[in-house]
Amino acid sequence: MSKAQREALTEGLYRLSDLEKKAPPLSGVPTGVPGLDALFYRLEWKEGKPQRVPLPGFPRYAVVHLTGVPDTGKSLAAEQFALTQAERNEKVLLVTVELPGPFLVQSLRERARAMGIDWGKVERNILLADCATHAELRDNVVALTSLIEGVVEREGVKHVVIDSVTGLYEGKEMMARGIVRKLYQTMKALYQTAVFISQKRSSHEETSAEAAGGYAVPHIVDCTIVFSKFTVASKQAASLYGAPVGDVVRTLRIDGCRLCGHDTRIHRLIIDEQGIVKVEEPLSKEG
Repeated sequence: MSKAQREALTEGLYRLSDLEKKAPPLSGVPTGVPGLDALFYRLEWKEGKPQRVPLPGFPRYAVVHLTGVPDTGKSLAAEQFALTQAERNEKVLLVTVELPGPFLVQSLRERARAMGIDWGKVERNILLADCATHAELRDNVVALTSLIEGVVEREGVKHVVIDSVTGLYEGKEMMARGIVRKLYQTMKALYQTAVFISQKRSSHEETSAEAAGGYAVPHIVDCTIVFSKFTVASKQAASLYGAPVGDVVRTLRIDGCRLCGHDTRIHRLIIDEQGIVKVEEPLSKEG
């Protein structure tokens, strides 16, 4: 084996002490979704016993995956996250794959008004990459990640939202894992707190994390949140959910988060008349 080959084999080997210098402290980023921040926590030890301490919010520098069937609140939650960061004067890159840019601006304006956020802050702090209009970005993940890298470096972006990653591998689901991993690695290299949205097939179990492209997305990302909805079809369900037969009930569950502790219960989710997503009480009181 040549010297160059031996060096190549050890390039990815590190001492923990060297990597520790690059490890960021565990802290939270406000989600903008009422009731969601408190579901993420870290443990502090006091008198030999662990105690939950809210972060609160998404773990900073996490890649958070929101998945669910249509009309469960995923995009609304992602917009609330982006607008909340803009209000905090932290820049956000919104990558829109489904909705053309002008229509997304319309949606953001309505959401900002409902949240009481100054539109001037939104204009200053949110940038938009329109993959819905520009197929060369949608169909080429290398071009997209190059754009993201340039914008982050040039504009000082701290957060990236992609709605949706599913649209980046439509018709080529065998490539889903490679596309998502490339995006994930880019977020990590740039130290971004990111939100990826994916669409579930309606045939998948309602509260499972499986998304289009199989298990590619939840396997790679740091945290997956499952958005669900169903129609109340019996008196028993009506009693359980406190909703009349025929009503639509939405729920949210954190399927996993490898960066911090999290509430694993299923929570009621509502979308109010202004289109604001809110997390309410869990369906079970223990756990």
